[in-house]
Amino acid sequence: MAITVGRRSALALLAGLPLLAAGTARAQSSLGPGVGIDAHRTPVRYTMTAFRADSDTTLAVYESADGTDFTPVSEHAYVPPTGLVRDPSVLLHTDGNYYLTYTIAGDATAIGLARSRDRITWTFLANVPMLVAGRLEGAWAPEWYADAAGRVGIIVSLTWGHGFTPHLLIPLDAGLTVWAPPVPMLGLGPAGPGSLGHIDTTLVRLDGRLFAFVKNEDSKLIELAVADRPLGPYSFVATGDWAGWGGPREGQSIVRLPDGGHRIYLDAYTEGRYLFSDSVDGFRTWSPPVELPGLSGLIRHGTVLTEFSPVI
Repeated sequence: MAITVGRRSALALLAGLPLLAAGTARAQSSLGPGVGIDAHRTPVRYTMTAFRADSDTTLAVYESADGTDFTPVSEHAYVPPTGLVRDPSVLLHTDGNYYLTYTIAGDATAIGLARSRDRITWTFLANVPMLVAGRLEGAWAPEWYADAAGRVGIIVSLTWGHGFTPHLLIPLDAGLTVWAPPVPMLGLGPAGPGSLGHIDTTLVRLDGRLFAFVKNEDSKLIELAVADRPLGPYSFVATGDWAGWGGPREGQSIVRLPDGGHRIYLDAYTEGRYLFSDSVDGFRTWSPPVELPGLSGLIRHGTVLTEFSPVI
């Protein structure tokens, strides 16, 4: 079962560090870093985890060689022992296993963890509690993150009933069993009184900086903020419908393509469509969004894991 350490210890580990805390789990295996963008190697496989559009208790897993044409690995891969498996995010860990984190309920005060060797058979590990002050009313959309050294954490959006704020949760052991309390990511919380804040945060490293793609819960649009460190402070550099993706959109996931560009996957959840859009100039401009073949109406809120060839 996953356990946690004190908030003061977590802050001491994270304070002033450009990366995640030393000694934390690393995302690295025979296929390379299991989260984020690797600028030096070519992707060889993309794994998508999503919850089924007809069942938010059922995980579906797909794979693709090119990031466009996805085929099923298992369309009924995992059902947690209790609760939901919404907003799943997948990690390829140093032990060769895939790790899943997910939203367990709309009013959850914990997030779920599961593990698989083959992406087909999954084992429930634990529901990790969010040890925070006050009466927590929701822990949503956990997303794996890896820093430049491969150390991993989970970004999760928390609410006390007055808007969502993304927080960073770090494991303190390689087995992902000991967790520090979540720490807020500065600059990504509610903009003011009445604001719903930001959720579905995913971080991408580019040119030495961290780009946070977030869903603005007020506008339901995907916006972009930048920081030098995982905890921020973040500054918004693109807001509104800056990329032409339209809205409402959520569940954004970004990968690097073999040609060096980037792709974002978007859940057009009110339309029952799954979209993608590409950028070749460092996130400044994006192609018009088009439908991802074969997945619209079947899945919701997927995360795509980029897997790389081994280093020789």
